[in-house]
Amino acid sequence: MKEFLQKALIFLVIAFCLFYLITRPTDAANAVRGFFGAFESLFTFFATLASG
Repeated sequence: MKEFLQKALIFLVIAFCLFYLITRPTDAANAVRGFFGAFESLFTFFATLASG
């Protein structure tokens, strides 16, 4: 039963992502840019700390 629920949840998440991508491609692109922008900011922060 646990495996079924886990697979169903993964399917629903993927289905939602595809639906969002198809119905709002501009918003989806902005979300991806924001997600990777956060990593870039963290990298800059740690690079600044390491350089002293």
